[in-house]
Formats: sequence, C-alpha cells, structure tokens
Amino acid sequence: MKEVVCDEIRRFVLEEAGNLFPEAGTPYFDAPLIGFAAADDALFSEYKSVIGEFHLTPAELTAQTEGGDGWRPRTVICWALPIALEIRESNRGETLYPSRAWAHTRSHGESFNGSLRRHLAAYLSNAGYHAFAPQFHPVWREYPETPVGPASSWSERHAAYAAGLGTFSLNDALITPGGIAHRLGSVITDLQLAPSPRPYRNHTSNCLFHREGTCGVCIDRCPVGAISKNGHDKRICRDHVYGTIPKAMGEAYNVPALGCGLCQTKVPCESCIPQGKIAG
Repeated sequence: MKEVVCDEIRRFVLEEAGNLFPEAGTPYFDAPLIGFAAADDALFSEYKSVIGEFHLTPAELTAQTEGGDGWRPRTVICWALPIALEIRESNRGETLYPSRAWAHTRSHGESFNGSLRRHLAAYLSNAGYHAFAPQFHPVWREYPETPVGPASSWSERHAAYAAGLGTFSLNDALITPGGIAHRLGSVITDLQLAPSPRPYRNHTSNCLFHREGTCGVCIDRCPVGAISKNGHDKRICRDHVYGTIPKAMGEAYNVPALGCGLCQTKVPCESCIPQGKIAG
C-alpha cells in the first residue's frame, strides 16, 4: 500500500494542470520526495518542548477532528515538492526581492500543494481509511509571537524531519536530498505504513555550517540580515517577507503571497545535500 500511496502522490504532481504555469505550461515542481512517520513517534511529543505547548501531536489533532474519537492515527505521510530548476535560476540573480517566477510559485504553487493535501486525504478516505491534512484542520493556528518566533500548531518542516526527508539548516529551512528549495505538505491517516528511516546523525547534519563550521552562504544571501552565525531571526524575516516585499512588489506580481527564497537559491544546498569534508 505504501507504493500505491507514493504512486498517487507522484501521479498528481506530474500530471495535474495545477502544477503548471498557465502561460508557459512548465511545472512549478519536480517529482516529489515522500516520507512516512509513525503518528506515535516520540518526536511529535518532543516538539512541544522544541516549538511550544501549542504545537499539536497527530493524536491531539485527530481527537479534535469530527468523528476523531473513533479512530487512532497511525501514519503521517509527508512530501517535499522540489522547485523546478528554471524557477530557482530566476531567483539566483535577485538580491532584494524574489523573482516573478518564484513569487508565483510561492502563491500558485502553494495553492497546488494545498490541492495535493486535499486530494490525498480524499483518496485515502475513498479507499476506506480516515485521513486529513493538518494544515486545513479547524484548530490549526498561527502564533505570531512565541519564544521561538512566529510559529504554528503544526509544522510541516518538523513533520518532514520525523519522516526522514531532511534536516534543518542555519536559515531554519529543511535540507532534503533534493535540496532546500521546495514546498512541504503532510496528511495524517489511520492507514498503517512503515515509517521511513531517518538517515542522519542529528537534526542539523545536512547543513555544512552546522556539520563542519563552513559555508554560511545563506547569511550573505539574506537582504535584511535575518540570518547570522547565531541562526535565523524569524521576526526580521517575517517583516521583510510579509511587509516590505508585498508593499514593493505585490502590484507588479499580482499574487497574494510573494515569499522570498533568496537564502534557498544560489546556495550549496539549493538542490542537494552538500557533501563538504565530513559525511552527513
């Protein structure tokens, strides 16, 4: 059944028109990376300490789902949608604002990612299982001010880490085998699927800066100084991504969410796990 699920996710990404720029017919995303985590993995409880008590476990989300008291979550299905080369290339030359292609991928590409969440949940439901996307759960909330900066009640990045898809970088993003330039998604289900291995030593092993003290290219790529050797200041980043960028570029790009992505392009981890001197 695991391969059936993977095939359906791949089919949707590679065949659905929502993954295409309307005017060019080229894709926002390449073939997805897919991972699985056990819904009762201890990491999901640990995230309450790492992120905050407001971060909900799969069991807590399920219990607050209509009819959720009658079933137990068993698997968190996660994916990364690698952003296509042409889009990444367009963003490499930018130094202050995202390229038009990147902005449209952030907005319309993420809408497609939402369609994938809904499709997979419906696909599993039609197959006789319970399933829902945490991102669309009625109790999902954003918290603009927390001890760790802006956060939400479900982190797609942390779910993907639990599912073996990658580790965290200096800029707080997830470095997957397909790199750091991607969109993430997840669905929780009572379908029992074997969890994916986590092929890394710790939660930052794929990042050259954390692994061997080198790189740090993303520091210079940030136009507002939100990244330093001390990490990522999510508040400075948020104010730029959701404040100055839309104000300056929103009308020109005509999309509601523009993103930034400068620290995810023109960096060694853009499309792979950088090898460096020490193996991850």
